[in-house]
Amino acid sequence: MAERTDPRIARTTQACEAAIVELASELPISQITVADLAERAKVTRATFYNHYASPLDLLIQILLTDLRRADHNDEERRSRGDLAAPELQRISLGEVADHIERYKAIYRQAVDDPADAAVYAALVRYFADYATWFIARCAHPDLPAANHHIIAQFLAHGFAGAIKEWLSDNSLTKEDLVDAAVACTPPWWS
Repeated sequence: MAERTDPRIARTTQACEAAIVELASELPISQITVADLAERAKVTRATFYNHYASPLDLLIQILLTDLRRADHNDEERRSRGDLAAPELQRISLGEVADHIERYKAIYRQAVDDPADAAVYAALVRYFADYATWFIARCAHPDLPAANHHIIAQFLAHGFAGAIKEWLSDNSLTKEDLVDAAVACTPPWWS
């Protein structure tokens, strides 16, 4: 029999997640206190600390969970085998762009405020982990023999840098980001 989550815990989780997303859209995460978050979520500070270490940890958990949904969708599409590699890349990169758009206000706060570098660093770490995972499973004959961790870091910082540029220029569209990322994707990334 599947375990059921206590409805009180589910409500607390939902309230805290909604509160941190709202607050981080308004203020840099470095300026958000547990007291602010608890008040917005209508929970006590003790309740917050029973579930989370800090507002930053909660925010990063939410962002990474959302990004991992895109990974799951990508894995499903790849396993079906009914799409060509360029189309898979475009869809996957589009889902990442959708994530950034959903949390655009948060990411804009994070890239503009040096005190909030941890959010940007988490994004880079996510891309590096994904690239490392992808490279480990890559069977393409053109996969370079160079150090795969360095390649993963190069790709992660490049993509995160492209996102940073996209966020800084309101004239750039989601398609601009996806087109640029597809153009820079190595041929062995298929």
